[in-house]
Amino acid sequence: MNFQYENNTNQYSPAQFSIMPPVCKNLLIINVICYLATIVLRSRGINLTELFGLHFFAASHHHIWQWVTYSFFHGSFSHLFFNMFAIWMFGYTLENVWGSKRFILYCLVSALGAALMQEITYYFMYKDLLSGVYTHVKIDGDRVPVEDYLNSINTIGASGIVFGLLAAFGLMFPNTTVYFYFLLPIKTKWFVLGYIALELLNGVLGTPDGVAHFAHLGGALAGFILLFIWKKQRDKYRY
Repeated sequence: MNFQYENNTNQYSPAQFSIMPPVCKNLLIINVICYLATIVLRSRGINLTELFGLHFFAASHHHIWQWVTYSFFHGSFSHLFFNMFAIWMFGYTLENVWGSKRFILYCLVSALGAALMQEITYYFMYKDLLSGVYTHVKIDGDRVPVEDYLNSINTIGASGIVFGLLAAFGLMFPNTTVYFYFLLPIKTKWFVLGYIALELLNGVLGTPDGVAHFAHLGGALAGFILLFIWKKQRDKYRY
């Protein structure tokens, strides 16, 4: 997804702000380094996504740090590029408005919300395998031990953060115009609502595209909840 701001008098213009604030810059750097390290070490037999990607909590390869580290790894260059582009496109404005500390907290909460939603999704998808009744799963005609199958389930990518940022930007600047694929002008509020509705539809239908649609929704929902908490705190101390 590609988008840009329309430059007119009705638009929010962050020109006086930093175009590359520190947290956004470091997120981009860390993700690029992780992607390059994944490629280099894979050729030497080391699979970083296996260690740092988010596994199903019932699998033996699951570790607590994966709830954060999964968001720094990507499966392809296009996956990395579009996520980093979106983090910068929406994130630099939000970081300038909130400050770096609040922005990094928001990104962390969005990532954790996406991870939680994905783990819940895993549970409902694979709960029958946890009963102990099944010892093997048939995949493409092959019988795979349940433990190996559960360990093969893995989620990576910063899309949970991206959807958290989309939700925040849509709420804070609903009438800003963005250009979808640089062609179609659309107000942010409609873009965000449409995208979330599409993710919900794809998640319910269970599309075979390998995309963690419910994790995206979890990132947006966690971000929305945090924004609501911040608003309540601000209202509480307003005189």
